Amino acid sequence: MRPHLHLADPDLLEQILAEAKRILAEIGMEVHSPELRRRLSAAGLPVQERDARVYFPPDVVDQAIAAAPASFTLWGRQGASSVEPRTLGQGQMHFAPGSSGLYLLDHRSAAVRMPVTLDLVEAFRLVDGMEHISFAATSFSTGDVAPQIADAWRLYLALTQTRKPLVSGAFTAHGVPRMAEMLALFRHDRADLAARPLALFTITASGNFRYSADSCQNLLDCLAWGIPVEIVPLTIIGLVAPVTPVGAAIFHVADALAGISMAQVLRPGHPVLFGGGAAAFHMREATSPLPAVEALRHVALYTAVGRHLGLPTQAYTATSESKQLDAQAGAETWASAMNAALAGVDLVSGPGMLNYLLTFHLPKLVVDNEICGQVLHFLGDVAVREDAPALELARSQLQEGHLLTAPHTQRHWPQQMYLPGPVWDRRTLEGWQAAGSPTLWQRAVAEVEARLAAYEPLPTDPAIDRELRRLLRDACDCRLPDLPPAPSPQTTTQGYLNTAEGRGRRGGRMRKRTRTG
Repeated sequence: MRPHLHLADPDLLEQILAEAKRILAEIGMEVHSPELRRRLSAAGLPVQERDARVYFPPDVVDQAIAAAPASFTLWGRQGASSVEPRTLGQGQMHFAPGSSGLYLLDHRSAAVRMPVTLDLVEAFRLVDGMEHISFAATSFSTGDVAPQIADAWRLYLALTQTRKPLVSGAFTAHGVPRMAEMLALFRHDRADLAARPLALFTITASGNFRYSADSCQNLLDCLAWGIPVEIVPLTIIGLVAPVTPVGAAIFHVADALAGISMAQVLRPGHPVLFGGGAAAFHMREATSPLPAVEALRHVALYTAVGRHLGLPTQAYTATSESKQLDAQAGAETWASAMNAALAGVDLVSGPGMLNYLLTFHLPKLVVDNEICGQVLHFLGDVAVREDAPALELARSQLQEGHLLTAPHTQRHWPQQMYLPGPVWDRRTLEGWQAAGSPTLWQRAVAEVEARLAAYEPLPTDPAIDRELRRLLRDACDCRLPDLPPAPSPQTTTQGYLNTAEGRGRRGGRMRKRTRTG
């Protein structure tokens, strides 16, 4: 049984739902798309064209909740047999890197700068081998391509550099169809893409009970292509939502249920995530920190509502507002990841991010991979495993003075004991000093380079690659950047693959390889 954080009784959750439904029925939602309003009106929803407002009667919301699937599955690239399908909504937690960063903290120069294609290629190659991060994500944009193809270029790099299913989205109202065509190249046809989706797209509610024109068109296009969506209200507590926990949850749930209702009214059964991006407005600095304790409580509370409704859930969390890889970054990421785990979130987006989701950092990503692994291990099932009755174990302990060599220990420790990789220091003081007293920064940088050196290139059918690039050039008559070649695998006596984990217990597809550290 998954451990669970209890914040609200069912009666309070029902009260939150009732208040959210009342807002949707009496205040409604601004829907800034004439086409979406037209289709919702044709489906029977009350629409007021004067202020672009759509109203959602309670029975419509209830029918939408009933129509939304309790779980759904995403697959990796076609032919990538080493990647198992990932199912959301069946109690298993998954992590994806954070998304939509603008800057990169360069681990080689220690400078914060605008990213280029090489940076995103390295991010995808790093994620491809991460054991505890199930999804890749289009984590940041690159400044060396034209803005009109920035979202599609991120997707192109993801499709050619990683086997994993993706979390992505379009920057404009015109982005989804082009990106959908790119995804469909890795399926037999459009119907196959809908049956075996490769990516999950984000649909954002912008606050003030409003869906922008871009979000509305993206939703329509995702519904047309069968692309699963995560409905993500951006709730800033104290700014666009009440400062109190229940009030903020009511506003958030109203925004989320509006998106879910629109999706289900137009395409019943379409895969959706009940998600969110929660932050608390800092009354002194005028910033919006996601790992603020009030935001963590909000994530847990709206997730409780989603679970109460039987819907799969999502959260932007497991991140930090620190500007570098330091104690604050570790504390905020660990606390927010564990909070999401105990709250029951199905998909967490955030690892690798610093500075209000603005800055991506590869060393933080490898540290976060370890945090994700430990959080997932904590969620492991607690059950009797030949240890109750415990009389024989007690006798063995008294006879030997320890249980290290006991058959029970030998049978169970590989699954029950988590062994971190080298970024997580568990040596003695003498052992650490003998290794050169490496700091967390140094260990994380070494692990980044080691993992990049061990990356196994992902072959892409040349015909598919040509078609991908044609779709990009059709949208922008400009030169596309060249992709850096993958490094040749190297060997070493140090690094991740020489740990017990890397030698095979959790090493995944990288096992039996060595690499530089």
